[in-house]
Amino acid sequence: MNCYRTHTCGELRATDINKEVKLAGWVHRKRNLGNLCFVDLRDHYGITQCVFDSHSDLFETIQSIRPESVIGITGKVIARESVNKNMPTGDIEIAVNGLEIYSQADVLPFQVAIEDDAPEELRLKYRFLDLRKDRIHKNILLRSKVIQRSRELMREQGFTEYQTPILTASSPEGARDFLVPSRLNPGKFYALPQAPQQFKQLLMVSGFDKYFQIAPCFRDEDPRADRSPGEFYQMDMEMSFATQEDVFKVIEHTLGTIFNEFANGKKVDQAPFVHIPFREAMAKYGSDKPDLRNPLILQDATSFFGNSGFGVYDGLVKEGKTVKAMVVEGIAEKPRSFFDKLDAYAKEEGMGGIAYVAFAAAGAKGIAKLLSEEKLNELKAKYGVKDGDAVIFMVGKGMKFDKFSGRLRNKVGEELGLVDENSFKMCWIVDFPFYEENEETGAVEFSHNPFSMPQGGMDALLNKNPLDILAYQYDFVCNGVELLSGAVRNHEPQIMYKAFEIAGYDNSVVDNKFGGMISAFKFGAPPHAGSAYGVDRLVMLLLDEPIIRDVILFPLNGKAQDLMMQAPNYVTEQQLKELHINVVPVEEKK
Repeated sequence: MNCYRTHTCGELRATDINKEVKLAGWVHRKRNLGNLCFVDLRDHYGITQCVFDSHSDLFETIQSIRPESVIGITGKVIARESVNKNMPTGDIEIAVNGLEIYSQADVLPFQVAIEDDAPEELRLKYRFLDLRKDRIHKNILLRSKVIQRSRELMREQGFTEYQTPILTASSPEGARDFLVPSRLNPGKFYALPQAPQQFKQLLMVSGFDKYFQIAPCFRDEDPRADRSPGEFYQMDMEMSFATQEDVFKVIEHTLGTIFNEFANGKKVDQAPFVHIPFREAMAKYGSDKPDLRNPLILQDATSFFGNSGFGVYDGLVKEGKTVKAMVVEGIAEKPRSFFDKLDAYAKEEGMGGIAYVAFAAAGAKGIAKLLSEEKLNELKAKYGVKDGDAVIFMVGKGMKFDKFSGRLRNKVGEELGLVDENSFKMCWIVDFPFYEENEETGAVEFSHNPFSMPQGGMDALLNKNPLDILAYQYDFVCNGVELLSGAVRNHEPQIMYKAFEIAGYDNSVVDNKFGGMISAFKFGAPPHAGSAYGVDRLVMLLLDEPIIRDVILFPLNGKAQDLMMQAPNYVTEQQLKELHINVVPVEEKK
């Protein structure tokens, strides 16, 4: 292969026995048996066992070499006495007759050869060591394969990859920007793009028909388990003369293929994927990103109360509150403590508790004693309840209540083991409301993306109640994770002006904040639509990794710090002077 190696450490097999070879890599493990020293030599491609005999002049040298030192060996491929079927090279080993030491490792801050309990801050400080670990190394390799496959699938469908700017203008909408001071334009700042949204739409106006990009995006957001602070990558796409359904076809082929190829034995939903309107999703699942692996469904039980005999709920319904019911099969014999824990959880969430009826063999339990036999029979008939089942009730109002009901659904599903961990369940969430009412001020606001096309166009804006207008907006959800968002874009200036007017903005605001795009639309813009899916979240899902940082090469920690490169950090006074910046000292909290 070259002067360092004839083969990689994952390449040799039984067919190579008796060959003289040269390998190079890291000392993964050493096992000294007295007369023999076994060294597992590791490189990017795998591990090969190497054997040093005590009679060899190399025996003393290899014993002094620490794990993770980089060495080169020469030797003869021989059959392994104890075959290891768990590794591709497990049929052979190398009888070593030559050794070169390329780099000696210091004492390690944590183990590389095994998964230990090293704290995350230490792992991120020495990320180059963490990346050597088998699990993390394989995660990054899969990420690369997913990105490569995404590119192939998009090109196969006629899309062309373009690169949009990294230094751009600050966005007035969305998350907090990362700002970059301009040396040549004192007092002015660039912003790193939160997404290539405006640029990809301008590409459509410029006559480029089908665009995609593996795009870096920068948002100064607080971290979560499924969101990395600072930067992330998305597979961004846009297409001209396209409807919502056209986008669905492209994404279903792309993501459908990726899930089928990288699911690692899990069951995968096949396209076309189910479409669930936003309001239906909130009603049935309490979430606009429902985990369909959980079979539990929420039902509206408001009409059951009012004169049911259960005074608390009857009174709340008369006040205008909503009751939801969740039928859970086969749990009627659960002890009261099970339901008490759910009640306590609801109270912790500020929702006033839950109620339940359990149709146990010895008689109905819970609030059943407050209900007549007629009402209990009605409950069974109306909500599909059988003997042995339980119905869990919750009461509240508005979006806060809907979201709580979704969390309770998830909690019950997880605690009862109802979630199918061996599957990928997908859906499209469609028909998002274009506007929503601010619960504090009563003002009409955009509920999602202000640049989406309202369903019904100008006619809807002129003649419908704003809160009844839907948008051509859509999310792709898998296993309760929002993987993709997109929309049919509003490409008509007059519709855009009217949409912003309803939300309280006059034309000058649109011209000032979105002048580049609105100006372009005035010179002939095609109908266009697009979407973007998160690469990091996709890989995280495929690998069933709970923390997004474990699928990113060099992630920031929870405080948005790079502990390895010590960023962010202070810069010199000269650098600040060149950028016309004065730093105001931050007073330490006492």
